[in-house]
Amino acid sequence: MKTLLPRLLLVTALWCATFAAPAAEAAKKPDPTIEQRVGDLEAYVNNGARVTDGKAESRISGAGPGHSAWMMTSAALVLFMTLPGLALFYGGLVRKKNILSVLAQCLGLAGVVSLLWWACGYSLAFGKGSGWLGGMQHAFLRDVGTDPNGDYSAWIPHSLFMVYQLMFAIITPALTVGAIAERMKFSAIMLFSVLWMFAVYFPVAHWVWGIDGWMNGLWNDGAKIKAIDFAGGIVVHMTSGWSALALCIVLGKRLGHGKEPMPPHNLALCMVGTGMLWAGWYGFNAGSAVAADGVAVNAFVTTTLSAAAGCVTWPAIEYVMRGKPSVLGFCSGAVAGLATITPASGFVTPGVAVLIGVMAGAATWFACNIIKAKFKYDDSLDTFGVHAVGGTIGTLLAGVFATTAANPNLGADRIKALVGSTLWLEQVKAGALVLVWSVVATVVIAKIVSVCCDGLRVSEEVETIGLDLTEHGEEGYHG
Repeated sequence: MKTLLPRLLLVTALWCATFAAPAAEAAKKPDPTIEQRVGDLEAYVNNGARVTDGKAESRISGAGPGHSAWMMTSAALVLFMTLPGLALFYGGLVRKKNILSVLAQCLGLAGVVSLLWWACGYSLAFGKGSGWLGGMQHAFLRDVGTDPNGDYSAWIPHSLFMVYQLMFAIITPALTVGAIAERMKFSAIMLFSVLWMFAVYFPVAHWVWGIDGWMNGLWNDGAKIKAIDFAGGIVVHMTSGWSALALCIVLGKRLGHGKEPMPPHNLALCMVGTGMLWAGWYGFNAGSAVAADGVAVNAFVTTTLSAAAGCVTWPAIEYVMRGKPSVLGFCSGAVAGLATITPASGFVTPGVAVLIGVMAGAATWFACNIIKAKFKYDDSLDTFGVHAVGGTIGTLLAGVFATTAANPNLGADRIKALVGSTLWLEQVKAGALVLVWSVVATVVIAKIVSVCCDGLRVSEEVETIGLDLTEHGEEGYHG
């Protein structure tokens, strides 16, 4: 089983290499007029389409430096969310005998997903194909260079858009780790995540964000479901969160769950990780404007306010219910506010963001403290309670509160009739389909991985000793 994942990657690479032939050179366009040159400068400042596009050779032949600088920063911020943000957030919440296992899972996924993205993942998610899945024209990053891809941005390099989206692909399966922490084999997690990327992430990313995706209501005139998702409420939080619930139920509870205390071993690490997540989330949400423009600024503001409202609401409920606001409550509320505003961050106004943050803090507190206790599933670090619940609520609220005052792209003919009217119904349809797809795919993949890895779980002895020593031969703490 130790050689199964490398072999799978090798087969994928060889399969994709067939499509890596060089592209034909495009015909040269005429030189621009002075009016076209001025128009290109205005388009760059306003983040609009080039006036010379398809008509003349732009004198701004490559990407715009200001937009590119922001997007490189955003890509780094999104990676910062996983490494070290999520790793420390989750690492502090597990017992000390399992901290390295969480760190290894986050690091391992960063490496494996990056290679999948390079080989064929980016092409399947963002290449042109059918409404269901992209083609293979960008396998091994063929034709993904420094010139912009006009399908997604007029002013940043295609390669920069690709690497920015890679960071989303990395963090999505890493979020799922929180639900199954402390009991799943490392080999099983890696194999599960590879199969899950092909079955869930790549298709859903294409459905919702691909230029010809069948749920891309913002940009695809032919979309069957005209949904919106600014930064990943559907693509990231719903897929990972609902999959996490299914996987933790299939996997079963940790030994002693519900019978012995399993408190976080280091809330200081959890708080530091929360701060890193909050900072990185600006790249996640504001970066999803794919430019340094007014939409990005609005997303930056709404992200801040929703996180703040969630950070206050969760511990406020604790204070009313138990008499003490906990540090974990502040951390959980902030992350809930961030996750819930994500699909709406570039579509709603600041006042609505505060409302969304309050609703996020209350709803996720209820899910993590009442629903989990009632149904007794072992979502170790509340991936479902925060990300699935928050992402689902945020997806619905994006449809309710989206406005052209926050994002003028909502005024396009393809979607403007739905805004302020029935857009929320499109959100319900898209969210429900992705929920079902994610859960069913997770259960099927889990069964396959169980056979391939001789079970999903470590043995009782290994779980008792801890995954750090038994799975990785190391300890997080000495002395």
